[in-house]
Amino acid sequence: MSFDLHLNGLRAVVTGGTLGLGAAVVRTLAEAGARVATSARSAPAQPVEGVTYVHADLTTAEGTGLLAQTILQDWGGADILVNVLGGSSTPVGGFAAISDEHWFAELNLNLMPAVRLDRALLPAMLAQGSGVIIHVSSIQRVLPLPESTTAYAAAKGALTTYSKALAREVMPKGVRVLSVAPGWIETEASVAFAQRMAAQAGTDYEGGKKIVMDWLGGIPLGRPAKPQEVADLIAFLASSRSASISGSEYRIDGGTVPTV
Repeated sequence: MSFDLHLNGLRAVVTGGTLGLGAAVVRTLAEAGARVATSARSAPAQPVEGVTYVHADLTTAEGTGLLAQTILQDWGGADILVNVLGGSSTPVGGFAAISDEHWFAELNLNLMPAVRLDRALLPAMLAQGSGVIIHVSSIQRVLPLPESTTAYAAAKGALTTYSKALAREVMPKGVRVLSVAPGWIETEASVAFAQRMAAQAGTDYEGGKKIVMDWLGGIPLGRPAKPQEVADLIAFLASSRSASISGSEYRIDGGTVPTV
């Protein structure tokens, strides 16, 4: 039996689509037949054929507005919206090291781009009576690392709560909203981070990975997730194969969080 996701011709918008998980989601949706547009602050080194790239900084209202305006003008709206953009630049040092500027930076990267883009593109989905919105949260919302991820975890917690509320509001009108909470993903950024930890500890990359996994309390699977593994889950949730799923959050963390 063919496991066609039935994405041919659907209009998909992905944020943060030039690196890491975002790039994997862009590639996966495009290979499944969707028309894909994505945003980034810089052009990708290897663009995916057929994908529309919009130069925009989504940490600002102006950048989000530019992306939304481009999609509405060129496509008339979107059928799938995957808010992948996120990350953290807050310094280590616990609560005392987190300034107001750091707090606002985490919110402007991990929460507000999704809120603003949903607000801009959701009306067209409601008008057509269909659509899927997926927010990429993080297991950090339930398993924060106080030394380094308090603000990031709080922003992701807000994103998950917002996602749940939005799902309850718009599902009766035909639009599904859900979230995905990855654990540690082996992206370019996480590889570089593990390499820095390895260098500081005088070990190799595998040793650096073990340091990070120990911080997380261990990953029973024994390794971080691959971007493609998370992208495959997102593509399935965006498809009509999961038409009855809305309001849920799907954890993909190799067993890191020890509770259901």
